[in-house]
Amino acid sequence: MYIHLGGEKVIFSSELVAIFDISVEKSSKVSKQFVSNALEGKNLMRIGEEVAKSIVVTKNMVYYSPISSATLKKKANIIFTV
Repeated sequence: MYIHLGGEKVIFSSELVAIFDISVEKSSKVSKQFVSNALEGKNLMRIGEEVAKSIVVTKNMVYYSPISSATLKKKANIIFTV
């Protein structure tokens, strides 16, 4: 199954590791370091031109998504429960 992250970006649900609200990046040193490491390793992708609302972590990439974490979690939950 697939999960639409915004724009034209779609991932396989099997690649999904975690979905976080964007506020997590500002509230934790660990999350800031994680995003910084992803940026340095060129494993960070911003989806579209809109303001990021969530951070989606997959096995190989970290995405800034314009879709809220609550909406993405609902999509993922539907996929994983079917």
